[in-house]
Amino acid sequence: MTHPILFAALLGALVPAVAAAQTFRQTPYFALYEALGKPEGWKISGTVRPRIEGLGGQFRPAPAPGTNDLFSLQTTLFAEYDTGPVRIGGEVFDSRAYFQRRTSSSIATTEVNALELGQAYLGFDLDDAAGAGTVSTLTVGRFTQNIGSRRLVARNQFRNTINAFTGIAYDWQNADKDKLRLFYTLPHYRLPDDRDGLLGNGIAWDRESFDLQLFGGSFTKAKVLGGTLEAYGYGLLERDENRQLEGLQTRDRRLFTPGVRLFRGPKAGQLDHDVEAILQTGLARNTAAVTDVTDVPVLAYFVHAEVGYTFDRPWTPRVSLHYDQASGDGRNPGSNNRFDTLFGARRFDYGPTSLYGPVQRANLISPGIRFEFAPSADLDVFVFYRGLWLEDPTDSFAATGIRDVTGRSGRFAGQQIESRVRHWVVPGSVLIDAGVAYLAKGDFLRNAPNAPRTGDTIYGSLTTTFFF
Repeated sequence: MTHPILFAALLGALVPAVAAAQTFRQTPYFALYEALGKPEGWKISGTVRPRIEGLGGQFRPAPAPGTNDLFSLQTTLFAEYDTGPVRIGGEVFDSRAYFQRRTSSSIATTEVNALELGQAYLGFDLDDAAGAGTVSTLTVGRFTQNIGSRRLVARNQFRNTINAFTGIAYDWQNADKDKLRLFYTLPHYRLPDDRDGLLGNGIAWDRESFDLQLFGGSFTKAKVLGGTLEAYGYGLLERDENRQLEGLQTRDRRLFTPGVRLFRGPKAGQLDHDVEAILQTGLARNTAAVTDVTDVPVLAYFVHAEVGYTFDRPWTPRVSLHYDQASGDGRNPGSNNRFDTLFGARRFDYGPTSLYGPVQRANLISPGIRFEFAPSADLDVFVFYRGLWLEDPTDSFAATGIRDVTGRSGRFAGQQIESRVRHWVVPGSVLIDAGVAYLAKGDFLRNAPNAPRTGDTIYGSLTTTFFF
């Protein structure tokens, strides 16, 4: 791999070849659970996911390199034994990155977390006297979690490393599919976090402590306007005074994040929708500097609105309109108005992350349109266009790190178009995912004081996931 533009061109040649090589074998060539003789009471599975990606026309400020390539490898191994009243589960994550530049790489703990016990839990299936069809479970230990839209709490899918938590979670569901989740957790701080440890794929036990706490609840009401209505509230408490990790500084966030979501999933021949509004309040510091000891009030927001229609035609084409707006900060040093997405995922809304990922839920105004279709049960394609503006012209734009404190570089950040082709080469066993993204930089990303003079950004990735 020498240049990401050539890499993107290679993807265009590879995808038709992959599609032509498809097989209709319905069971994996190798399933660990079957190979072990299908032991009673056990669930055993795993994945191996190599990915190659490249980026040209860097959008981040120096010292990030103008072009960059990465080979990453994610391996997971999950096992759960059901004793009857108690389930005992565990999962190992192994996330590694290779061929990075020692002095200017943009990789972080989002790419590297080698040989980590991400899950180790006890699950209790509780008898519930509320009536037939009502089920509830209690989970204690280390675990991952997806809640609601996954915009605030998620188990990452595209990102090479995975969010995990230590704590307790209670889940309840009745016969009408109404759901409740209550949880109190200590999010894991991924290690190693130093440059040598990341570049060397060092192995270190992730930490949790009461210096970072995430807790809250979510209730989902089924059969509302043909879909579901969800209401939730999450609390985040963070401090660095008693950190077990020497030298780690934080913004001492104490946030309350309530929200509401109205959702109806896509279905052939009907409209679907996803509308979510989130408020964020509390206290935090404007920076993580050790000299910053001033708490300022937080008042931030995020809204997502999406409406789509799936045609009842071959290939089930779907067209959807999107609008996202997230508050930015910069106008008033006595407060903080930049939205914090907590432990949410963003690939499904804003495109690939890893070497790419300029867009996130912070200082953003972005309308978009998406077209997707599935020529077969084993193949799906989408194309997604977004316009990008700053909500606050004096704050840094989204996840780029580009900022003009004077606001003179304007609000227009640019335009993004991305596409993905995903194909099951062996259904249930081998999945190919090829994607490209192009960021046409606007006035802000070209003219802001710390904007790199690297031209527009192009990114490509090729991922193969093996399930066993």
